[in-house]
Parts: sequence; C-alpha cells; structure tokens
Amino acid sequence: MRQARIEQLINQYPIGTQEELMEHLEEVGIQATQATISRDIREMQIVKAQDGHGHLRYTIFKAGNRSEEEHLRETINEVVTGLTRVEFVNILKTLPSNGNLLAAIFDDLNLPEIAGTLAGHDTIFIISPDAKVAARLHDEIAAEMNPDIIH
Repeated sequence: MRQARIEQLINQYPIGTQEELMEHLEEVGIQATQATISRDIREMQIVKAQDGHGHLRYTIFKAGNRSEEEHLRETINEVVTGLTRVEFVNILKTLPSNGNLLAAIFDDLNLPEIAGTLAGHDTIFIISPDAKVAARLHDEIAAEMNPDIIH
C-alpha cells in the first residue's frame, strides 16, 4: 500500500527529495522512516529526472511498451555526449540530469558485460568484469551513439 501511494504522490507532485516524499506521505497518514523510503525508491526503480520546467523530480523508471534493449539504444542515442574506456571501465558523459536515468536502464537489463554502475548528474561509470569485455561493451555503446557527437 505504501509503495502504491508513493507512486501516486510522485506522479501528482514535483517531489525531488526523500524528505519531501516523507512529508507528503505523512500528510496522507503514512509514517515511514528514511531507510524505508530509501528502500522503496530502490525497489520501485525511482530515479531523478528533469521535468519540462528544468526541475529535478522523482519519476518511476519504466520502459513502457518498448523492449528494454530498444529503450537503452534510444536513450544512448538521445543523451550520451561522450564515451571513454579506461581498462575495465567505460565512462559515459550524458546531458545534464540524465546519468541516473541511463544507469537505471543499464542496471535493469542485468547484462553480463556489466558488473556494476556508478552514476551522477551527467556521468556514468560502467564497470565490466575485465578489459576485453569492457572493450566489446564500448563498441556496442559507440554503435548506438549519435554519430554527430563521436569524434
């Protein structure tokens, strides 16, 4: 019930922090700790994304009707502005506020080429099991990138 209410609240209000989410939950009579909210955010695949007004707000990551792989390819083409490989790590630069969203897509796919991701505002570190696998992943990502930005 709490998670269903969280989904309603973040779709209804421009909530951008766990504290704001806790306040909205309390207003509707639901008490939750910060740890519980944090776990809900992770389980529900809630990420921060920029809304139409340029504000960061929580949104639930969903691929919709498209396949997850297709969604990944489209998002790479739309938001990735740079790609560098260093040994077993690929570093992706994204448009502002898109790092977490793209990392969530990679994480959701559970690709064997990816041991883990670390995302920020506009940068993602994709860690692969070894340099050979990272090189293959680098080539796959580069193939999906907007050709106008590849130098």
